[in-house]
Amino acid sequence: MNSAQVKSQGPGRPKDMEKRAAILSAAKALFIRNAFAGTSMDAIAADAGVSKLTVYSHFGDKDNLFREVIRSRIQDLLPEETYFFDPTADIRDTLLRVALTHAHLDCNAETVGTFRAILSDCRQGNPRYGKLIWEEGAARTHGLMERLLQQAIDAGQLDIDDVVRASGQFLSLIKGNLMMRQMFGCTDCAESYAEEIESTARAGVAMFLRAYQPR
Repeated sequence: MNSAQVKSQGPGRPKDMEKRAAILSAAKALFIRNAFAGTSMDAIAADAGVSKLTVYSHFGDKDNLFREVIRSRIQDLLPEETYFFDPTADIRDTLLRVALTHAHLDCNAETVGTFRAILSDCRQGNPRYGKLIWEEGAARTHGLMERLLQQAIDAGQLDIDDVVRASGQFLSLIKGNLMMRQMFGCTDCAESYAEEIESTARAGVAMFLRAYQPR
């Protein structure tokens, strides 16, 4: 066997990665549009331009593909660097960076559409799909937020007794009821809604710091 043949049969070929990316892209769109139950592996394969066998060879089954879609989506939108702690930076600036990123993401129409799809599946007796999005989404971001808060405590920038609870408080304060308003279609003016997201995030950071900055 010559070197060209060895190279062509090696793992991780660009073509394989392109197919994987196409499958993920198609699955993201279909899961949001049709929810988990309404999305078939055949439809994903067709939209991705690959065979169903290729979908299974990359992801195993539909549950694993769904988990990878959620993981990929969350990591794209909220990379770990979002929660980077710099002990030389003002903690207000650090928290505001996280707050604005989270608030704009959590309140946008596509994110809310994803939650609608998940809730639809849960109502049909499939709670494991909600558990998957919780594990890959909320649980991950809460963990990263808890790490950031603990680093700020260790640096003397915050004074918090219960980091887990404080993390949940922070992520709730910065978006208020705006995500629910998007979910119920109560966002008539896109411009004023975007302004509310910004002002609510800033107010949430200010309130959080009033509670947890060292006296």
